[in-house]
Amino acid sequence: MTYTTGQLGDLEAIRECARRYCRGVDRLDEALMKSAYWPDATDDHGAFKGNAHEFAEHCMIAHLKWRSTSHCIFNHSIEIETGGRRARGEIYNVTYLFQAAADVLDTWHGRYLDVYEKREDEWRILERVCVHEGTHSQPVNAMDIAASQFRQGAFDRPSTSRSLGP
Repeated sequence: MTYTTGQLGDLEAIRECARRYCRGVDRLDEALMKSAYWPDATDDHGAFKGNAHEFAEHCMIAHLKWRSTSHCIFNHSIEIETGGRRARGEIYNVTYLFQAAADVLDTWHGRYLDVYEKREDEWRILERVCVHEGTHSQPVNAMDIAASQFRQGAFDRPSTSRSLGP
């Protein structure tokens, strides 16, 4: 398929929206996570179904049971609808969640099914459905490295108003 420069910009803006969501939830940055959703957006995340901004607020507390999380997104397929103001997407997701109270790694596998909407010149999620494929928990065995000399996963959490980088 051949894309116009504008369509390529739209595709990248949609991908950036998905990355804001991941960074926001992983860094416990509520404002950043909310910036991925329109205020009237909905999110169906299994146990939570409702307004996406309320979901972001919920995550700021619910994710405290993990000392760090890493939402890794792959294979982001996007179809921009005729008219160029809406798009549909599917993102494969593997999330690594290190428990705060134990040396256990929880791993989540699934997909995000999204509807994106462009308002003015900005793309955000209008509707998200989280599809669960499987989960796994396992004890974490320490590697033979001086791990304590590294900054630990919670060091930049929350990251509200923190610039990227060190």
